[in-house]
Amino acid sequence: MKKLFSLLLALVMVGSFSIPAFAAADPALIDTTRTGSISLYKYDVTGAEKDGVWDSSYVSTGIRDESGVEAILGNPARVSALNANGDAYGYAVRGVEFTYVKLADILAYTKTEDNTNRLELLYGIENSELNAAFLNVLGVTANDRFAPADKTEDGKTIYYYTSDVLIDGLKNALNTNGTATRNAAERFVQFAGGSAMPETDAYGHSAVSGLPLGLYLVVETRVPEMVTETTAPFLISLPMTNVVNGSEWIYDPVLYPKNATGIPSVEKTVREAKIDTGTNNGSADSISDGYAHTASASGNDTLEYQIISTMPSITSAASYLTEYSFVDTLSKGITYTKGDVKLAFYKDSACTDKIAEWSEADGKFTVSYTAKDGNSIMSIAMTASGLSEINTSPTVYNGPNMVNSGYSGCTVRITYKAKLNMDNTATYGNSGNDNAVVLTWKRSNTDYYDTLVDDCHVYSYGVDVTKQFSSGNGDFSQVKFVAHNDTDNYFLTAALNSAEGVWYVTGHVEAAEQATQFVPTTAGKVVIKGMEDDAYTIKEIQTDKAYTLLKQGVKVIISKAEGANACPVYGTDTLGLVQNDPRFASVPAGMFHNMPQRHLEHKLLTASATVDGNDVSMLSDNGSVSALAPFNVINTKGFDLPQTGSRGTWMYPVIGFTVLALCVVGIIVIARKRVDY
Repeated sequence: MKKLFSLLLALVMVGSFSIPAFAAADPALIDTTRTGSISLYKYDVTGAEKDGVWDSSYVSTGIRDESGVEAILGNPARVSALNANGDAYGYAVRGVEFTYVKLADILAYTKTEDNTNRLELLYGIENSELNAAFLNVLGVTANDRFAPADKTEDGKTIYYYTSDVLIDGLKNALNTNGTATRNAAERFVQFAGGSAMPETDAYGHSAVSGLPLGLYLVVETRVPEMVTETTAPFLISLPMTNVVNGSEWIYDPVLYPKNATGIPSVEKTVREAKIDTGTNNGSADSISDGYAHTASASGNDTLEYQIISTMPSITSAASYLTEYSFVDTLSKGITYTKGDVKLAFYKDSACTDKIAEWSEADGKFTVSYTAKDGNSIMSIAMTASGLSEINTSPTVYNGPNMVNSGYSGCTVRITYKAKLNMDNTATYGNSGNDNAVVLTWKRSNTDYYDTLVDDCHVYSYGVDVTKQFSSGNGDFSQVKFVAHNDTDNYFLTAALNSAEGVWYVTGHVEAAEQATQFVPTTAGKVVIKGMEDDAYTIKEIQTDKAYTLLKQGVKVIISKAEGANACPVYGTDTLGLVQNDPRFASVPAGMFHNMPQRHLEHKLLTASATVDGNDVSMLSDNGSVSALAPFNVINTKGFDLPQTGSRGTWMYPVIGFTVLALCVVGIIVIARKRVDY
C-alpha cells in the first residue's frame, strides 16, 4: 500500500488522470495466459473546470466510471465551448492519438530474507542502447537495477528494476525538465516500434486490446489544435491492481487522462500614420499608441495595421504547431503598400519584451497577394524554418523545471501599411472599409484545425455643396472654394473625376495657395469625398463678378461615435471556437494556459454632422448612410455700375467737375459767413 500511495502521488504530480501501474495484490495469482487491453477517454478538463462542472482532484481507479466521469464530462447536454460545432459529445476531445510500447516484462521474483520467502514484482528491461538512453533521461542507470535478478535469454541481457526506481525516475524527470522528458518519451516510442492507438472519437474514447502482459509506456503523440498541454507520459502495468480493494488484478483498465485546452488570440487594429491627426504620437513600438478597431482617414492617407496574436502553449513535439497562418483581407477601398510586412515576437502580451524580429527577407515566413471580388488578400504563412524556431527556440524556456517549449505563450505582432484609395472604390459613411484577418492553426494532428477572426474598419466621409445664385443666372465656372481642416490645420488637395462630378481628396498642404480650388459642376455641385471626421471651413474665394462673395466660410464638423451594431465578423467563425464566449474573459488570470481570452467584440461607428452649428441630416452614398454632410451656398447680386466703353466714359469727367464746383461754392459761402460774424 505504501508503493501504491507513492505511485498515485507521482501520477497526480505529472498532471494526468493516470492509473497505478504496479501491484499490491499477490503476483502469484496473475494469469499469465491472458492478454490485456488499454481503454481511455479524453476530456477537456480546462473547459469543464472553467464551467464549474468538474474538480480535477479526481484520480482514476482503473475501473470504468460511467455514472461519474463519463456522465458528467461526456454528457451531450453539456457542450464545451471548444466543441461548439457539435463534432464531439460534452467535453470529449476528438482527434487525440496515444502511442504505446511494451517497456518491460513482469517477473514474480522470490527471495529469502530473514529465513522468510518473499515474492515481489520486478520489471525486466532489455539492456539495449535505446532503452539505456531512455532510462538515462529518467535518471535511471544500470546501477539502480536489482542485479540478483539479471538474466540472459536468446542472446539478450535483461536488467530488472523495482517499481520505486521507475516511479521516482519518471516523476523526477518530469519535474526537472518536463519538455525534454516528454520529447524523449515521444521519440522513444517511435524508435522502439511503438503502436498508435486509434484516434479518440466523438466520445473521446480510444482502446486497444490483445496486449501481452507487461509494463507499457504510453505517450500522447498527436493532438488537435485546441490542446495546449499534452498528458504527461505514463507507465501502466498489465495487469494492474484494483486500487479499490487491492486484492484483485485488472487486465483491462479504463483510463481518464486529461488535457489542458485553450485557444490563442488574434486582434487586428489600425491607425492613421500621420502624427498630426491627434490620434497617435507616431510610436513605432507601442501597440496602444492610437491603434483601435476603428479609425478614420482621408483619401491617400497611409494606414498602419497591426495584428496581435498570443500564441498557444507548446509543451513537446506532440503539441508543436504545424501551421500558424494569417489571411488578411482589405476591402476594395484600401490598397496594400506591399513589401513591408514584419513579424516581431515578445515574451509579454503588451509587446514590450522583444524576443525576435523577422522581415520577409529572413525566410521565416512567406507573403503572397491575391484578389477576390475586388478585395485584396494577403496571406502570411510560416515556413518550416519559422515553425522550427516557434516550436523549439531555447530563447525563452531554457532552465530547470521547464515545461514549455519555443515561443509557447508568447505574443507575435504583425505590422504592415496600406493606403485609402482616392476613388469610388472606397466606401464613405457608416458602412466603412472593413479589414478582416483569419488565423488558422494546426498541431501535430493536421486533420484538425481551427480559426479565429477579427476585423477593423476605416471610415471616411465627405461634403455635398450645392452652389446657388439668388437670380438663378450666375456662372458656376467662375466660383472657387478651398477646404481647410481646422482640427489638424491643413488644406485639402483633391482630383476631380469629371465623369462622376466628384472631387476625391489626394492629400494635405499647409499653404492656401497650394490648396485645390474646388469649382462647381454645371449643376452647381461640389462633392468632396475622402475626408476624415474633423472640423472644416469651406471658404468661397471667388464667385461670379455680378454676385457678392460669402462674408465668411462655412463651418462643417463631421463627428463619429460608437453605434449600436456590433461588428458582424465574429459570426463567420464556423469551425467551433467561440472567440467571444464571455466565459473565457471571466477566468482569473493564471488559472489556465492562455486564459483569460480577450473579449474582442467591438461596435461599429455612426457619423453625424453640423453646418455652422446646426445639425444636418447626412446623405447616403452607394447605400452607405451618413456619408456626406450637405449644405447650400447662395450668392446675392452686387450693386450695378454703369457700363464702361466708348459711350460710357463721358460721364466720369462730368461728375468730377460737378463735384469740384459744388465744393468751391461751399467754401465761399462758409467764408462769407465767418467775415460777417
